[in-house]
Order: sequence, then structure tokens, then C-alpha cells
Amino acid sequence: MRIGVLTGGGDCPGLNAVIRAVTKSLIHRAGAEVIGIEQGFLGLIERRVRPLDLRSVAGIMASGGTILGTHNKANPFAYFGAGGADVSDRVIAYVRELGLDAIVVIGGDGSMAIAQQLADQGVPVVGCPKTIDNDLAHTDRSFGFDTAVAIVTEALDRLQTTGQSHGRVMILETMGRWAGWIALHAGWPAAPTSSCCPNCPTASTTWRGCAASARRASATP
Repeated sequence: MRIGVLTGGGDCPGLNAVIRAVTKSLIHRAGAEVIGIEQGFLGLIERRVRPLDLRSVAGIMASGGTILGTHNKANPFAYFGAGGADVSDRVIAYVRELGLDAIVVIGGDGSMAIAQQLADQGVPVVGCPKTIDNDLAHTDRSFGFDTAVAIVTEALDRLQTTGQSHGRVMILETMGRWAGWIALHAGWPAAPTSSCCPNCPTASTTWRGCAASARRASATP
């Protein structure tokens, strides 16, 4: 058995730990040969892979980033390097040339969308949910999310004391794209005056309304 592994999209905490876990599990439990695909799907387009063995994944669990590299614009179905052309046939041919029985795609919604398209073309794919935004359907919690929440909570604690010292309204904008999970979960322990989430249809979901709410609260004795 030969399995490919790639990390796509933005990097986040835990990528190397997942690469290590996938590689060791495949080798120990299935006796598989593991092939690391470099720079996400770009590695399949530009034919850049390397073998992963137990030695190559040793000691990487606590390392940041990803040892395989990543890319967030290498879509085989609309490849930027070919003027947006569909080069998926080239990718599928290379997968077959490598003799891959499946590909483990570690990524967020963009990577999973590409993985689904490849699966529709007959490439066996296993998706591993990775995104700090926690915005993948049918996924309760994606790895990278807890770390993002912890960092934002700490930032909110620091901002709160500064705001109190100067009598100012402080606004912290988090990542999360179209999902407000980071802002929501970080807001619970940090207890800001108001949390604004793009997917929460309340009166304070606009930045203007959020700032006005904070100003009213700061003026209240």
C-alpha cells in the first residue's frame, strides 16, 4: 500500500503532529509506504514529492508550520500557473504514476473542496479537518482552533487592562473569515462588553453597533 500525504491552505498549529500521527499509523498498522507531497496540491502539479519514514517524522510534533510546506492557491481545477486552466488530468495521471492508493489531505474548506473534486474524478481521498476558523461542515472541532482561541483570549485580557487604565474602548478583530467561532469562544472567558460575529444575526453584529455598545458600557458607572 502506498499513501500520499499533503497539507494545503494556511498553516496552523498541529500540522506536523498530524503528519507524524498519519505517517506512524500507516507504517505501524498497515505496513504502508508513505509519500509526502510538497507545497500542498502544487506538489502534485509540479511533481514534487518525497518519502516519509519514521526517521523523517521524528521530533516534529512540537514544531510549528509544516515540514511538507503548503500553498493556498494551487487549485488543480483552476491553476494560477496556467492562467486558471484545469490541469486536473495532469494531477490524476501523476497520482496513478506514483501508484498512490489514496491521498490524506490535511486542510480547510478550500483544500477539502479540491479533495472532493478529485474524489469525484476517482482519486481515493481521506480528509483531515485543519483550520483555526473551525468552519468545516460536519466537523465539531478542527485542529488549530483551540490554539487560536487561547491566543485571542490572552490578547483580550491584555487589551482589557490597557483599556481600563486609559478609559478607552478597545476593539480586537480576530481571524475566522465568515465564521465567528474564534470571537465567540474567546469572548466567553475574556468577557468583553460585546462580541460581534458575522454569522450571528443580532443587533450588534455590525462593527458600528458593536463599538456603540462598548462606548455605552464604558460610560456606565
